[in-house]
Amino acid sequence: MDIHEYQAKEILSNYGVQILAGELAHNTTEAVDAFKKLNTDLCVVKAQVHSGARGKAGGIVLCKSNEEVKAASEKLFGTYLKTIQTGDEGKLIEKLYIESGCDIAHEYYLALLVDREKKAVLVMASTEGGMDIEEVAEHNPEAIHKIWADPGVGLLRYQKVNLGKSLGFQGTALKSFVNCLSHLFEMFCKEDCSMVEINPLVLTKNDEIIALDGKVGFDGNAHFRHRELWDEMRDLSEEDEAEIKAAESDLSYVNLDGNIGCLVNGAGLAMATMDVIKLYGGEPANFLDVGGGANEEQVKTAFGIILEDPNVEGILVNIFGGIMRCDIIARGVIAATQALSLSVPLVVRLAGTNVDEGKAILAESTLNIHPADTLAEGAQKIVSLIRGEQ
Repeated sequence: MDIHEYQAKEILSNYGVQILAGELAHNTTEAVDAFKKLNTDLCVVKAQVHSGARGKAGGIVLCKSNEEVKAASEKLFGTYLKTIQTGDEGKLIEKLYIESGCDIAHEYYLALLVDREKKAVLVMASTEGGMDIEEVAEHNPEAIHKIWADPGVGLLRYQKVNLGKSLGFQGTALKSFVNCLSHLFEMFCKEDCSMVEINPLVLTKNDEIIALDGKVGFDGNAHFRHRELWDEMRDLSEEDEAEIKAAESDLSYVNLDGNIGCLVNGAGLAMATMDVIKLYGGEPANFLDVGGGANEEQVKTAFGIILEDPNVEGILVNIFGGIMRCDIIARGVIAATQALSLSVPLVVRLAGTNVDEGKAILAESTLNIHPADTLAEGAQKIVSLIRGEQ
């Protein structure tokens, strides 16, 4: 789960990371009042959307007067910010964060991530902070320094000191960096973060280390430990409506760019299904895992979610029944097909518990359902049907 910058800043501050004073605004009047309240000669007006690269897209504006704040906020409110991460649809700007400026000596990049392969926390830092960090990673990867820390042991002092020295810090600045990194690591572990990115992390001319930006993502598996806080911070308007609807029905759904809808039980089988679709020249339109105990209503809901995507031109159902019973899936498929007046090709592959009953239910229906005995056959069929080859 991602949160807004202003929310991330609050958490960072609670853990002792130094930030600048800022105020949230929901309209132009509040934005101007925020600038007055900050009592500063320079402020930054920041669009609050779940996306990076806001500066390049015009979502971050430097202002030095009430008039400039008013003009910037009027220009941003109610518009869609289009970044390399949002795509052409963009994200609607409904909130602005008005933040004080500071005297910057240098900009750095700092991030903490979960490295699943090494089962450790990865800390990445660079002297090349700012809007072009993606280009640095692509064209000058040696400029990004990396260290790993066991979350059970913690980030050791020598690691923090060595990383700070590799960035050129010394004296008071080095001490400030070590303290900042210590607070960030504590926050990362205690708050069950999956990612914390500070870009830029700045060094002021007074040798202070300040988090000028803050991007925080949480590991959804830990929701039960932070339910009240996370639910309060969650902004549903920033999330995919289909994914929200799926979650409410205990379905795992991720929208993709293809044209073949997938309904599968089990995350591993869903990944394999997408791979085989691509093997035979197709492109999956989604990842959808109905889980091991789905009922007819959940299957119907899953079909509805898939068909809400206008790019879907066909659906492949791939079920391996263990806990899941194939006859229940078959009834759900038929109910969904009838209720939704399905007009795109549908291929169904069933295997496992009650597979014969499931296949019989599908065969006895008068609906245009194409059976398949193997995943390979199912993938080939749906690709051919979409292409008009069958």
